[in-house]
Amino acid sequence: MTNDRLLSSYHYDLPEGCIAQTPVTPRDSSRLLVVDSPTTHRYQIFRELPQWLQPGDLLVFNNTQVIPARLYGRKTTGAKVEILLLEDQGESRWLALVKPGKRFTLGSTITFEPNPGQNCPQDLWLKAEVLDRDDATGGRILKFSYPPDWSLMAVLDYFGQVPLPPYVTETEAQPTQYQTVYAQRPGAVAAPTAGLHFTPELLQTLTDKGIQQAYITLHVGVGTFRPVEVEDITTHEMHSEWFQVDDAVVQQIEATKAAGHRVIAVGTTVIRALEGAAAQKASNETQYPQYRHLTPFEGKTNLFIYPGYEWQVVDGMITNFHLPGSSLLMLVSALIGRDRLLSLYEDAIANQLRFYSFGDAMLILPNAKIAPENLS
Repeated sequence: MTNDRLLSSYHYDLPEGCIAQTPVTPRDSSRLLVVDSPTTHRYQIFRELPQWLQPGDLLVFNNTQVIPARLYGRKTTGAKVEILLLEDQGESRWLALVKPGKRFTLGSTITFEPNPGQNCPQDLWLKAEVLDRDDATGGRILKFSYPPDWSLMAVLDYFGQVPLPPYVTETEAQPTQYQTVYAQRPGAVAAPTAGLHFTPELLQTLTDKGIQQAYITLHVGVGTFRPVEVEDITTHEMHSEWFQVDDAVVQQIEATKAAGHRVIAVGTTVIRALEGAAAQKASNETQYPQYRHLTPFEGKTNLFIYPGYEWQVVDGMITNFHLPGSSLLMLVSALIGRDRLLSLYEDAIANQLRFYSFGDAMLILPNAKIAPENLS
């Protein structure tokens, strides 16, 4: 087994002080590590991104919106509980992580408490019944109930909190700072963090330069941040996440490639969506014979990308710096090589870049993409 297949090969030492606790202001003043060839890189400011892109290039963004997915409540016994919503399963049913798990027995009822200091309507309430256990995540399937003239998303505005990552322990961040400026479709429980660096002004600058923009949706869930726990990473099973790549985006991508321009993914979730849609081509090619690389798709993907993956759609990417041993680190390694990526991380640490969700970013240009024959 090659080192690229071993979990232990994706470890690096990160000083605690490198973990960003609060995002910079303005968003596009974060630092940007530009990887522009197989051997060179340089440091910029994120707002300088347009100079590294070419007219006709296509940036693809994830327009998912983070929901107030963390809830606090009590059982009928008065015992305190906490849940994190993971996945909408329809008809007010959600898969959720729960703690303490022993209190979430089947059939039990949870009454949730509104956020402190919030002007919650007096007649508004939220309860959930535990319907089932989910063995894949260790979570529970909950059935929510609330006043009939309300939607669950509207109720969550009063009862839920935006769930920041567990490594953000001392922050001055506002909930809006853990949301991209182009977020439109509620459903994510974590932000697509590569997009947090964009401002409306930067998006306009990109447009003015002739750099195209397209939007897919992938509701970030447990599949993105669930840890890899097996030494042979090829046996790791990703949890599925819902995504949608519509016909207009497919046509934009095809036109971009036909004109000799580049498709740059803004974040690992966009890569999972685009490459996940491409994986559906075999079953959809009769319906969509005009598309070479991918087809429109709405559904779920459990695509796990690691070194050796054969890229179908994406030419380059913008991404943040990821946790050791994470599936995200493996995905980026598939693009430029594990040794190269870990070397860049070491250099970024030496140059005091800020890591993880509120940290700095990396731009990997197509010239830096590793050739398939060089992947082990």
